[in-house]
Amino acid sequence: MSAAKEAPHAVVRRGGRSSVAGAAVMVAAVVVLAVWVPYNVSLGGLTQLVGLFSLIILATTWNLLAGYGGLVSIGQQAFIGAGGYGVIYLADAVGLPLVIALLLAAVVAGLLAFVTSFLVFRLVGGYFAIGTWVLAEGFKLLTTQVDALGGGSGLSLQAFSGTDRVTRIATVYWLGLALAVIVVVATYVLMRSPVGLGLTAIRDDVKAASSLGVHVRRWQRFVYVAASAGAGLAGALIAVNALRVSPDSIYSVNYSAFMIFIVVIGGLGTIEGPIIGAVVFFVLQQQLSSYGTWYLVALGALAVVVVLFAPTGVWGLLTRGRLEMFPLGHRVEVDRPAAAGGGRAGRRSATRA
Repeated sequence: MSAAKEAPHAVVRRGGRSSVAGAAVMVAAVVVLAVWVPYNVSLGGLTQLVGLFSLIILATTWNLLAGYGGLVSIGQQAFIGAGGYGVIYLADAVGLPLVIALLLAAVVAGLLAFVTSFLVFRLVGGYFAIGTWVLAEGFKLLTTQVDALGGGSGLSLQAFSGTDRVTRIATVYWLGLALAVIVVVATYVLMRSPVGLGLTAIRDDVKAASSLGVHVRRWQRFVYVAASAGAGLAGALIAVNALRVSPDSIYSVNYSAFMIFIVVIGGLGTIEGPIIGAVVFFVLQQQLSSYGTWYLVALGALAVVVVLFAPTGVWGLLTRGRLEMFPLGHRVEVDRPAAAGGGRAGRRSATRA
């Protein structure tokens, strides 16, 4: 009798392993250059660069939420505010070291996101987006009613009392740099894991991912909590950099508008896109902010042009898919059985970004 035919089977492996070292070298070079900056840039310039680091954190985490989780939130300022108020309260009222207070503020924001997710996840599509914005407004109103948080006037950070201005600004700069690098690298590691493969499937087609066994709601809740913790981290960094928070500023819907703009012009669903978009937005903000409303008009016009003529964003336009500084592809290898009478098994490979 002839041997029974063996069915081919597929194995999914992570692609782009050889490029990981290149990405690590690039990150190391950027870190070395950025560490050199404080000795060659004014104190005002360092404060502005901390704002850039905050934008990178916000854009990277919002891209994780919308670009991979398929959840378009316009209410992440709820958790930016929670992080901003949290770090000042924990550092001043509780007396925790500033770094510990900053990290715990992000944890608090993540916990708030987990609790509120059971409410906002009852909404879908545009209703979800509006629901998150309403949630943020609720957070803002609630904050103004708490006397321990300064009511409507806000809080000022006292943890740096007695520290000279140069030391304070340099400390916040290096702290912001470290947090931005950690968030980007952590996002990259996550997206190269099996969880990242599931999130990529959700990004491409939610129904198809669900039919293939991906727990869509579970991973969407996970990225919602992770993105909100990142927003809280950025909010804490913003508060430490400004030495003050107030309800109108830290809960501003402008933060959501900035995040969406940055990710859209940089490249949705990529690691590089939010970084490029944050740099572009930062430069435009520094050069055009003095023009008042025309500055906002210019940002809107740029966003429309990018959406119409470069839907993959600036990063996609520059590389056209031929370059990945942070490769996320997965290779599907199909093992073919050996032919009857002997012979070696064949293998067919396909790479997917």
